[in-house]
Amino acid sequence: MSGIMTKVNLYMKAIILAGGFAKRLWPLTKDYPKPLLKVNEKAIIEHILEKIVTVDGIDKIYISSNETFEKHFRDELKHHLEKEHIDLAIEPTTHEGDKLGAIGAIHYLIKKEKIDDDILIIAGDNLFGFDINDFVYTFRKAHKPVIAFYDIKDIDKVRNTYGNVLLDEVSRVRNFVEKPAEPLSTLISTACYIFPKSALRLLDEYMKSEDKRDAPGYFISWLHKKEEVIGFVFDEHWFDIGSHEALAEAREFYAELKKR
Repeated sequence: MSGIMTKVNLYMKAIILAGGFAKRLWPLTKDYPKPLLKVNEKAIIEHILEKIVTVDGIDKIYISSNETFEKHFRDELKHHLEKEHIDLAIEPTTHEGDKLGAIGAIHYLIKKEKIDDDILIIAGDNLFGFDINDFVYTFRKAHKPVIAFYDIKDIDKVRNTYGNVLLDEVSRVRNFVEKPAEPLSTLISTACYIFPKSALRLLDEYMKSEDKRDAPGYFISWLHKKEEVIGFVFDEHWFDIGSHEALAEAREFYAELKKR
């Protein structure tokens, strides 16, 4: 992975969320961070970084984790990842009970690092096939919050499990519900977001007024009622590495992809 920046007109920060304790993947993740698990002989987070560094204008990448896994990520940065332009942002938590939640971690990092730029945010357990430059292009054209959605094509799989969206004919978010009992569609959120810096003040407002700090979908559900949010729908592969079954499926898929 070489050179994040070339000649660009617009700067952006990137955040990879890697602070969860991944209890559903124990014992693999009991003392080890999920984003460093290997898929196709490469850490999940490396797959994500390889996509991020192709985007012109990203001048800093933050890996947001916790004190428990700090050493693991520092070791990974030392031996495998491109160190320049990548910083670890460590939240002051050591176990599940005191974690900030994904929304809380994003807010903590933004305040701690005094970020005042557009922000690309990707969950560190995401493996996806879409071209991240297409995602960024959609954002730069609209300059509004953009969320990546995957059509899982099975409404029963959406129920009580994923962030779920209803888009209008021009891909604006009309409704968004986190883990719905009655899904709106088969489109699910993939924890890939881009927010303009103007939306950061709304994150401040959310943190002051709402108490749901975990899944970012709760913020999206609130945000789309405040301002226009755009959906980016893709049909390439996507894996949410949240279980042993999902990890095995992703490893099998990427092994086949490597053969081809």
